[in-house]
Amino acid sequence: MQIDLRDFGWDQVFARAFESHAAPGVAPARVIRQDRQRYRLLSAEGECSARIAGRFRHAAEAWSNYPTVGDWVVLEGGDPRSGGRPPAVEGGEGRIVARLPRKSSFSRKAVLAGGPKYRPGRTEEQVLAANIDTAFLVSGLDRDFNPRRIERYLAVAWESGARPVLVLNKADLCPDPDACLAQLGPGAEGAPRHIVSAVQGRGLDGLQPYLTRGATVALLGSSGVGKSTLINALLGEARQNVREVRAFDDRGRHTTTAREMFSLPGGALLIDTPGLRQLTVWGEADTSEQVFAELEALAANCRFRNCRHMGEPGCAVQAGVQAGRIDAGHVRSYRKLLREQAVLSVRRAQRARQREGRPRAEA
Repeated sequence: MQIDLRDFGWDQVFARAFESHAAPGVAPARVIRQDRQRYRLLSAEGECSARIAGRFRHAAEAWSNYPTVGDWVVLEGGDPRSGGRPPAVEGGEGRIVARLPRKSSFSRKAVLAGGPKYRPGRTEEQVLAANIDTAFLVSGLDRDFNPRRIERYLAVAWESGARPVLVLNKADLCPDPDACLAQLGPGAEGAPRHIVSAVQGRGLDGLQPYLTRGATVALLGSSGVGKSTLINALLGEARQNVREVRAFDDRGRHTTTAREMFSLPGGALLIDTPGLRQLTVWGEADTSEQVFAELEALAANCRFRNCRHMGEPGCAVQAGVQAGRIDAGHVRSYRKLLREQAVLSVRRAQRARQREGRPRAEA
């Protein structure tokens, strides 16, 4: 029995992108699991394992061009006895020869320690999940609750092209969730908020409108926020390992080590990602506008256009802090994000100049 790929997010946009690759023995497939450079794919014929084809590896210029969970790829190869069809579970290992363009992607800046096109110390874009409709930004309402971290996740999520939704987990450990909500900056108001307890199953009904058949939802958050417990609750069975957080500070320990896509009972697709100890932006300079809109508006009234909001005369942002209208931590988070974006812009410009100076390969 063949699988209807429309139930896994396939649509006319991807179908048109695949047309130029169509050939005998080639089929579209979606990445449902990634362990380093080994992939698990789902095609109309079923599941199979795959590796990157040599010509794809040779053509890729950056780590971000390689497939990640949620990507649609062009799958080639398989058992010749199957008539050239892409391999199913019994058919062996296939080859990924191309990746279709992404509709959305959740990325961060990372200094990679190895892998394709590796250069020591080189800053790269790391794509954590692709073709996401909704990003569940999971945060714990325990002692590790961090409003500034939530702002950072929101900034990256808005840049991704997916719809961000705040999922505030561990409500069973928080006597006053409303007090935590009050600590969030104004920029968080643009994202829906849901207070849940995955352990108790409380508040999970509020997530169902996002979990429609064929929709792709990614769980993103730091270690220890309860993503694995939340997945088990939504699946209705214990599929993901769960470990206790450290007792002395409620900080998490890594339990998820690979990115993986799960099919929920209602037909939605849920991508789990390993907990992030650090999330550094990769987006352009306007990433901050959605999350820090009120600070951007105030900054327009500063005396100096290049004001860093660190005590310069006539700084409207610092005046707002002194008047008690703005949280000082919110401003520190804003300044840090701007610094990171400025450094990233410089490095991108340097790499662009380096690429322009390379000799072109002869046809």
